[in-house]
Amino acid sequence: MLATPHRLKKSRDFGVVYRKGSRKSTQYLVVRAYRSRVNTNPIRFGFSISQKVSKRAVVRNRIKRQLRAVCRQLLPELQPGWDVVIVVRAAAVQCDYFQFLQQLRKLFADAEILNGY
Repeated sequence: MLATPHRLKKSRDFGVVYRKGSRKSTQYLVVRAYRSRVNTNPIRFGFSISQKVSKRAVVRNRIKRQLRAVCRQLLPELQPGWDVVIVVRAAAVQCDYFQFLQQLRKLFADAEILNGY
């Protein structure tokens, strides 16, 4: 589980990221990232996975758990002050943890959220 300061929870926060944020995508994931005005705020993550990915909640929840674990692992490498929504595509059902790690690292680098990029 991600710590509370690192979670996007409110619908209006998701809406701001969707409206104003930049979009980067791969075959399995889409990352929408919005730089908030205050750089001292911690980076916050939200996850969006629809029933188009899988009708079974068990599968969708497994994917969300894996993505949360990847985000928690990458947290020290990420810049503060960003709001990020990770959207899961239907092809992601066949991915495992290490594929998600590779995909998110690439997407965060493309969005210039990783330190050093």
